[in-house]
Amino acid sequence: MTLAAFILQAAPPPGGYAFEVLKNATPLTYVVLAVLVGFSVASWALIAWKAKVFRQVRKQGDKFLEQIEKAQRLEDAYKSILSLPDSPYGRVFRQGVNFFSELRPGALREGAPRTEGLSLTQLEALRLVMEKEENEERDELARGLTWLAVIGTTGPLLGLLGTVIGVMNVFLGIAAAGSSSLAAVAPGVGEALIATVFGLAIAIPAVIAYNHFVSRLNLVTSELEGFSSEFIGTLAREGRV
Repeated sequence: MTLAAFILQAAPPPGGYAFEVLKNATPLTYVVLAVLVGFSVASWALIAWKAKVFRQVRKQGDKFLEQIEKAQRLEDAYKSILSLPDSPYGRVFRQGVNFFSELRPGALREGAPRTEGLSLTQLEALRLVMEKEENEERDELARGLTWLAVIGTTGPLLGLLGTVIGVMNVFLGIAAAGSSSLAAVAPGVGEALIATVFGLAIAIPAVIAYNHFVSRLNLVTSELEGFSSEFIGTLAREGRV
């Protein structure tokens, strides 16, 4: 008898193989697979949520920069930004404007006389205030990404755990059957492979999405940092520093 004929004779039909493996799996394997399924649902929910968030932020950023480019002076920019929906860019801008207004009350009113510029200490305080707002916006946008990293890291490990359980079942099957034939070892091997496939299928999209969102987050953070520097530069250009 050839090896191929022996395999076909010992193994169940391909269409029902996965079902037979799961049907005969141990309770511990069911627990591992249930956790992996939960991770998969959570992972895709996080991916859909963060994709929506970063898509909205991108649109908000484009509108914000469009309004900023149209404005000739800081007062004009502040008025145009007030009409836009709330966004990380607008919050950083308003934080800078509000802090400047506290240091120089009424300086941004239309027709207000030119006031004394900010001192170096005040300018450093303004920079720190805007930097604090940038960090808060970054932390807000990063919410949920940690869980994607956790799922991407632990998914293969859980699959490996299922693999180890399957290999253990292989040896238990050999001991129970008193034989190392394919019929004795196939269920355990199949159980191990299914757990591995589940773990990798869950981890790969999570890792890809995590790296993609981190790159988007870094891009937004760089834009916010660049805008803060440009804001201080505008103050200097208009003689407010």
